Amino acid sequence: MLRLQKRTSMHKTARLAIILSMLVAVFGTSLWFLLRKEIYVPKPPGYPRIVLPAHEYTPLPGSFPYTFEVSKHAVVTQDNSPKAEKYWINIYYPAFEAEIQLTYKPVKNSPQLLRAYCSDAYKLTAKHQMKASAIQEKSFKTRQGHTVIMAELSGQVPSQVQFYTTDRTHHFLRGALYFNTASQNDYLEPIITFIKEDIIHMLHTLEWK
Repeated sequence: MLRLQKRTSMHKTARLAIILSMLVAVFGTSLWFLLRKEIYVPKPPGYPRIVLPAHEYTPLPGSFPYTFEVSKHAVVTQDNSPKAEKYWINIYYPAFEAEIQLTYKPVKNSPQLLRAYCSDAYKLTAKHQMKASAIQEKSFKTRQGHTVIMAELSGQVPSQVQFYTTDRTHHFLRGALYFNTASQNDYLEPIITFIKEDIIHMLHTLEWK
């Protein structure tokens, strides 16, 4: 009788152990899935793929003291800001919400005016130093023999490319690229490169009148 009671007790203990093991397995698996769900970090939203058109150019329309070839994907408009002067224009890219702002100044064969214009161009670029992670300045000669000073700005800056050129006696032309969008510059990089190629083509075809 004692042996039977012991055997029954052993069977109960074994069944209890099996039940406990099954419960641990079921709840352990559920807990693992819950923890995995809690530590899952979603990926940041991606940007849509940018499809860039082929570069195409046309002569600058209108009557100005300068001429060059401008992108067919842009619209040339008169600068109507309060401080704008007669020959200031904007080259607007509707597809990219970007524009190249061009300001023109007559030098009048005055070294003092030329120094002032160059100094103003430098100061306008330097204003972006607080936000720019880097400013790379370079100079090059165009096919027409004009010297161009170009600054390329990196980081979350409103203007990514700025430049000026002059014949040192009669004409001074300054330009700056701006975007009317809050997108990160990492996303805009292909568009910046695309428009920068247009700017370089514009400068290579620049002629003074």
